[in-house]
Amino acid sequence: MPKPQRAWQRMLSGRRLDLLDPTPVDIEIEDIAHGLAFVARWNGQTQGDYAYSVAEHSLLVETIFGRLCPQAGAAERLTALLHDAPEYVIGDMISPVKAAVGPGYEELDKRLSAAVHIRFGLPALPDPRLKKQIKKADRVSAWMEAVQIAGFTEAEANRFFGAPDRAMIADLSIRLRPPVEVRTEFTARHATLLEQMP
Repeated sequence: MPKPQRAWQRMLSGRRLDLLDPTPVDIEIEDIAHGLAFVARWNGQTQGDYAYSVAEHSLLVETIFGRLCPQAGAAERLTALLHDAPEYVIGDMISPVKAAVGPGYEELDKRLSAAVHIRFGLPALPDPRLKKQIKKADRVSAWMEAVQIAGFTEAEANRFFGAPDRAMIADLSIRLRPPVEVRTEFTARHATLLEQMP
């Protein structure tokens, strides 16, 4: 009889996270922030001396979400900040790879997201309207990334991600920073939003 394959990962915090059955008690923000700060978006195919990390992307998405939904509370903003949190253990796959992998990736992502949300006092499943608004912010961020650091023309970015409201993002730009700096900002932003939650 074959030996069962290991389905857990040991985190720097010492936690063992079971990827097939994740529990909130095995999730720590320091592990998430560290992992996301070292995971490159766009498979690393971006300009600059540092990879554009999922942590940096998450900070930008939360900022854009706040502009799209200025009445959003801390819990909604925290949901936006953590929208890609599962990628701290499963990595960031570009959309064509996700489509090729199929529904298994999506199910894994959903289980991890639910555990992360519960760990930080959020509903396991976000309200569909909230999820839609966060996705809109995510697409605006992807447009900015595509044009500013991933080599897309504006016409290509418009076709794949939709044309954003330029006035809303006029003062925003993509930031490429050392992972440790991004990790620190991500952790601090998380702490601020948690403190603001009722």
